[in-house]
Amino acid sequence: MTIVFTGDEFADGAGEIINALKKAKINASFFFTGRFYRNPKFTGIVKTLKNNGHFLGAHSNDHLLYNDWIKRDSLLVTQKQFKQDLQLNYDVMKTYGIHKKDAPFFLPPYEWYNDTIAAWTKEMGLQLINFSPGTLGAADYTWPALKNYRNSTEILQSIKKYEGSSPKGLNGFILLLHIGTAQERKDKFYKLLPGLLQWLKQEGYKPVRVDELLSVVAR
Repeated sequence: MTIVFTGDEFADGAGEIINALKKAKINASFFFTGRFYRNPKFTGIVKTLKNNGHFLGAHSNDHLLYNDWIKRDSLLVTQKQFKQDLQLNYDVMKTYGIHKKDAPFFLPPYEWYNDTIAAWTKEMGLQLINFSPGTLGAADYTWPALKNYRNSTEILQSIKKYEGSSPKGLNGFILLLHIGTAQERKDKFYKLLPGLLQWLKQEGYKPVRVDELLSVVAR
């Protein structure tokens, strides 16, 4: 399995996440937008993650919504817009010494895409990936005013429940979380990360970077 963190505007959990991963001796994967990489407040975070051996990837430059939420086949961007935006993401990553060959996996913004977006990604020599369904991990950004709000206890329980009910457990699973959330969410899931990592260890899991996981799956 692998734990993937995405980031765009917020990074309030960075310190606690970095410390928890370091203490557990686990490498994770981080997919940031170009806006995140360019934010001077986050420069130290990116450098620390890179120095600690974590995977750093692209999440689009401006966190665009590629296609309609209801009509998934209805594109909201042209191929030119898509490519220019994603290239800007990789351009700023290069300033940190991260090149496409180092980060060939692309996690689309909102984790929302269609076949056309996947094809355009492939044309750029990249592989589109997404989180594995079955848990509430991706809802750790929500806050009480939203209809899809899930508190941290619910999220953690959903991960454990899935692990116990799936024939393969969490083997090969891509668990998506966020490196930071809006201030409206007071119940920060990243505060439960040390406990989650300890539980994974007890259950016999050793999370790896996304490139390590997918290289094994591809064999």
